[in-house]
Amino acid sequence: MIYQIKKAIKKLTPAFLLGWYHFLLAFLAAFVYGWPSKRMAVIGVVGTRGKTTAANFIWAVLSAAGYKTGLTGTANIRIGDEEFLNRFHMTMPGRFTMQKLLKQMADAGCEYAIIETPSEGVEQWRHKGIIYDILIFTGIYPEYLAAHKWSFERCKEMNLKVLKELFNSQRKKINNKKIPKVIIANKDNEYFSEATSFAADRKISYAIDSSADFQAGKIKETLSGGFFAVDGWEFKINLIGKFNILNVLPAVALANVLEIKKDKIKKGLGSLYKIGGRMEEIKAGQKFSVFVDYAHDVVSLEAALEAAAKIKKKSGRIILLLGAEGGGRDKKKRPLMGELAAQKADLVVISNVDPYDDEPSEILESIARPAEQAGKIRWKNLFVIENRTEGIRQSLVLAQKDDIVLITGKGAEQVMIIGSKRIYWDDRKIVGDILKQILTSKRRPR
Repeated sequence: MIYQIKKAIKKLTPAFLLGWYHFLLAFLAAFVYGWPSKRMAVIGVVGTRGKTTAANFIWAVLSAAGYKTGLTGTANIRIGDEEFLNRFHMTMPGRFTMQKLLKQMADAGCEYAIIETPSEGVEQWRHKGIIYDILIFTGIYPEYLAAHKWSFERCKEMNLKVLKELFNSQRKKINNKKIPKVIIANKDNEYFSEATSFAADRKISYAIDSSADFQAGKIKETLSGGFFAVDGWEFKINLIGKFNILNVLPAVALANVLEIKKDKIKKGLGSLYKIGGRMEEIKAGQKFSVFVDYAHDVVSLEAALEAAAKIKKKSGRIILLLGAEGGGRDKKKRPLMGELAAQKADLVVISNVDPYDDEPSEILESIARPAEQAGKIRWKNLFVIENRTEGIRQSLVLAQKDDIVLITGKGAEQVMIIGSKRIYWDDRKIVGDILKQILTSKRRPR
């Protein structure tokens, strides 16, 4: 209902009025809170994938180097060493909330603020009133959102907009040190050239598959994490997946810009044992592995499935729970996700994510039908269970020794939205609770 009301208001209000409203509100919020972004070096992370992981590893490296750092992102919010889960159900909170958080960071003595800056936030001018200094471009992948009138070109434009505005934004001097305008970009992404076409004091590239300023090699993936080398220096992270190694490289590149020593980089990268809902392993003593991941589109889902395949034992299977959002999110991805799930997972469970006002069964069937066409059989290796708790339960009950269970779609999100109801949610807690129930029932004497 709320989504429908918002749609009606947007339809009835002239676009230029809505634009001016969002634009002016952003500057008003910055004014009310005293322009806190002027007091810190601001690192923006833009792109359609990998922002949360990149942002958290940058925070870890800066913290290891002794810099007090704040962060706002999809999964979490950090003010120095304090960490909170993001309960706003949006990557970039509203303008006043955003500026309030930045003020709290500045007042706490943070020298750096890391801001995940999504295209939807830019579309609504939420980035205005924030003066960026360093931008990380993680890459752009096809995405069709109502916020961009279902246009990928518009999505791309909004992701590149902050980069375009960087060089001419206000210059800062913090602790008598001039802060340069820097772009650090993923060269493996097809939009790298566009991202680096804009002016900056320095432009730095990173990659795995392309020749770049910072290229990862000697990659090894294990159940305990990933190993890689850059310029002869070997690093280890505690997250699985080659894609996570790619998302760590901006932290290595930025550390070089800031002349942070290699031992501090190693310490920072090794200090993160989990990032909320990013291939986060849930352990309760079971004989199979369970990972909760935010993967909510074709690209990220494929990356999660490939990571699972790399670390899976020969005797194990991949069990995947997936779904897709309603409420103006990309509909084109649903059949592609269903087909991919059928091809890459042994057992597939399809359940609610955030249907909003959309009919849940329609969303689920738009994923299930292509999975069937790709060879899966209902109630044998394909299960459509609308209730997400029961879907998670089914995924875990099916699991046997050495299997890998992927619970995807929500990550560490703290809310599920069904119709007009906002329901407290946490996949990780639900997985943990069900695992305990399963293990307890197995231990009971018969």
